[in-house]
Amino acid sequence: MKNLGNMLKQAQQMQTRMAEMQAKLESTEVEGQAGAGMVKVKLTGKGELRRIAIDPSLMTADDREVLEDLIVAAHADAKQKVEAMMAEEMQKATAGMNLPAGLKLPF
Repeated sequence: MKNLGNMLKQAQQMQTRMAEMQAKLESTEVEGQAGAGMVKVKLTGKGELRRIAIDPSLMTADDREVLEDLIVAAHADAKQKVEAMMAEEMQKATAGMNLPAGLKLPF
């Protein structure tokens, strides 16, 4: 039963760390860029789009398709950074716990 008590204690600690991590992700912003910084996209740590900044030189009818592609690329860059940050935070939250390999958190 001592082992069960330790497991419950670890689960409670992990739950506290997960709540802290989620609060941190909500308040964190990540910037993705494309076109040498001509298009910038900001996402929250939870992946919500907050802001798009576009260099005025891209605001011509001839560059419409280029601009669309750059927005998509900047968003993908920001999303990749958010995912990397989330993975790092999850690693911190579950540090010291003997979780099965391949277990995906949060559930």
